Amino acid sequence: MLKVDIFDMKGKKSGSLDLKEEVFGQEYNEALIHQVIVAQLANKRQGTKSALTRAEVRGGGAKPWRQKGTGRARQGSIRSPQWTKGGVVFAPKPRDYSKKVNKKMKDLALCSALSKKLSDDNIIVVKDLDIKEGKTKEVAKVLENLKVSSSALIVLDGENLNVVRASRNIPKVLTTDVKLINLYDLVKCNKCIITVDAMKSLMEAYA
Repeated sequence: MLKVDIFDMKGKKSGSLDLKEEVFGQEYNEALIHQVIVAQLANKRQGTKSALTRAEVRGGGAKPWRQKGTGRARQGSIRSPQWTKGGVVFAPKPRDYSKKVNKKMKDLALCSALSKKLSDDNIIVVKDLDIKEGKTKEVAKVLENLKVSSSALIVLDGENLNVVRASRNIPKVLTTDVKLINLYDLVKCNKCIITVDAMKSLMEAYA
């Protein structure tokens, strides 16, 4: 049975929590994690960028000057790509960048990343995050107590506006609800700080 220590906001150990092998005991699958992250980032792209080719730019129907005898390079249209206000050579057009990934693959990739974080001691379970005033210095003090000096993802169970408000001014610190946790944010951050309630919800959802 996997176990993880529980810490309070002062960084002191206050117990332990049993973890499910189905979620935190998976083998590290880098290829699957890469595939899911690529799909996630691709699905964020709007694909609305558009520019005009030389065939679509207005004007340029007449030849600018005769072919020979002027001493200048031959030109066929003032809307050729080398001209100012000319068309774009390989103009981008609206397209769909979305990629489909099966739900089982997404779940397995997330569990694989969580297992890797746990094995590297990069998951910190806290009993609760009771931020009363919603000020940045409160979360900064908690991070200092937990000895977190790099990028971190704070995973909460439910809405906690004080924690969100207090942490959004700290560079490289993200907050998310456990129901909205995604693989990209998890992999991007070095440390994952998760409450006990969020950890239980996570195991219920993916076990």
